[in-house]
Amino acid sequence: MQFTATAYPRALESSVIAPERAVAQIRELAARFGPRAVVWRYDPVLVTSLTPPDWHRETVARLADALAGAVDEVVLSVANIYRKTRRNLDRAASRHGFDWRTPDGEEEKRELLAALGGIAAERGIRPTLCSQPELLVPPLGEARCIDVARFGDIAGRPFSNREKGNRVGCRCAESRDIGAYDMCPHGCVYCYAVTSRDRVARAYRDHDLGGEFLGGRQAADIT
Repeated sequence: MQFTATAYPRALESSVIAPERAVAQIRELAARFGPRAVVWRYDPVLVTSLTPPDWHRETVARLADALAGAVDEVVLSVANIYRKTRRNLDRAASRHGFDWRTPDGEEEKRELLAALGGIAAERGIRPTLCSQPELLVPPLGEARCIDVARFGDIAGRPFSNREKGNRVGCRCAESRDIGAYDMCPHGCVYCYAVTSRDRVARAYRDHDLGGEFLGGRQAADIT
């Protein structure tokens, strides 16, 4: 289970569960299935006037304290600003009155990632970086969301698979993505998979819990 918990303000994540509830759920999963069963994700790292670098340091420390012993890895990455991401961020910034920016160059990104990774490592949580090899600095390792070694540890038997990531720098084992765009109602303004909240609201409203497809309709019918 890859479980994202960032504790971002509601202006950035309008409908995710509260961080205290997220921590409780992660701890429950770890108690039932072991600490190898859950990977904490603190990504993307988004720098805004609501979440400056010092805010990230304080928040990672607080969450890592709460999750110590329940998880053994945290995945980090700096936000990739795609065209739709920029549009959604600009809309949210105008609506809620905040500013956002991309950190100035790779050196600032590395410095922040190293600081966050160090905070996690001090709590016994191994920090890894997702698909951004140009930003790898100690103590970060390379993340593998589809991690056959972890699967084998959980299952009690080895898995064999070849590494075949989904994009440049991805170290995941070969897998098939069954997700779909414009389906998640959590309202994260940095999300690359959501074009607009209206499309998501329509898909969520039309979703058939007993159907075979997200949204309750065949993918070809979703426009």
